[in-house]
Amino acid sequence: MTKAFTPKVVTANALVDGDVIYLTADDRWSRALQEAELIEDEAHAQLRLLEAERQTGTVVGAYLADARAGPGGPEPAHFREAFRARGPSNYAHGKQTELSDV
Repeated sequence: MTKAFTPKVVTANALVDGDVIYLTADDRWSRALQEAELIEDEAHAQLRLLEAERQTGTVVGAYLADARAGPGGPEPAHFREAFRARGPSNYAHGKQTELSDV
């Protein structure tokens, strides 16, 4: 029996600075998960991943991450992605300086 496809976002790390980034529907890379394209079709998800993997001068380690629709845009569906979306954990810098709940 085949497992049902769950919604995904394309995520990677920015090549130059290593920040976690997400592919948007208009082909930009954003550091905000809420701006990511939430992909609900498996074939479309695979195509978007291939497009991301070809951007070797911009990103590294692109993959599909489980996500779910939230009131402000995509939200992480797994603790690993929630951790990555918050940014570095050793002290408040980067994205964490902008988050009020950290």
